[in-house]
Amino acid sequence: MELETKILKLFVDLVIPLAIGILCRYQSKLDKGFFRRLILINICVIYPVLSVLTLWVLSLNYALLWLPIIGILLFIIPGIAAYFRVNSKFQSELDKGSYILSAMLSNTTSLGGLCAYILFGEVGFAFAQMVVMLQNVFMFMYCFPLAQYYYQKSIGENFSKQSLSSLIINRTQLPVVGMAIGLILNFTGFVRPLVAEQMVDPLVHLGAWTALIPIGYAIDTAGMRKYYSRILDLIPIKFILTPVVAYLLASLVLTDKIIVNTIVVLAAMPTAINTVIAVQLHKLNVDIATAAFVLTTAVFIVIELPVLLVWMSFR
Repeated sequence: MELETKILKLFVDLVIPLAIGILCRYQSKLDKGFFRRLILINICVIYPVLSVLTLWVLSLNYALLWLPIIGILLFIIPGIAAYFRVNSKFQSELDKGSYILSAMLSNTTSLGGLCAYILFGEVGFAFAQMVVMLQNVFMFMYCFPLAQYYYQKSIGENFSKQSLSSLIINRTQLPVVGMAIGLILNFTGFVRPLVAEQMVDPLVHLGAWTALIPIGYAIDTAGMRKYYSRILDLIPIKFILTPVVAYLLASLVLTDKIIVNTIVVLAAMPTAINTVIAVQLHKLNVDIATAAFVLTTAVFIVIELPVLLVWMSFR
């Protein structure tokens, strides 16, 4: 696929749905419930189906076992960097929790999957799904309790762990179920029908729109402007440190160029909207999370994405 075509596809599937979502904030017919339903359709229907279809025909080998492990490292690498920075930046425990979560959580599933698909095709999307396989589990088992820890620390209470079953048995895990079904079909040797192959491309684009329109709608600039200057260091953490370390680690254990490049793309994703949700649920500083989401998404679109496109075109 020519570079110009890739840029056009990313514009259509990234910039336009985000812009539509932002414009939807200024209308009254569609409420927050509508956009929540879009997210649920994306998580519970589109991505599970895509996981089945793409992993069904993926050429499997033992090296792929590294992908979920590296997916967890994509949380840990920026999280460690933010941890060593946070005490010199913020005094409030609510601010500290928001900052660390903003560094850890990235938009690897929807935006990362879209970029992997446009850059590397169906196989890139399948690899991306394997990278993020355990990320939802890690988010609910570690990141959400971490948010609760900082909230309880801010009010002087002892940290109490959430129910393990409520963290694992959750409808957000349906994409993982889809991956399992796809791998089972792959192992059993059933041939994927032609109609299933033809469904992949439109579903990827539909998945991008159902994910990014609600993200655009969720952008609220009120109250967050004062934090931009205080979170600028998230830019090198997320867009330089994490991709470079991920590339070095992936290169040590993997030889497939497409897999390594897919990991680098996923490592360079901006802060996820899930960060804002986690911060809201646990009463941390929402303005820091929203500022991180808006700032890193803007930097990704304007700077990081063109750099990735040019770099990948020469690899």
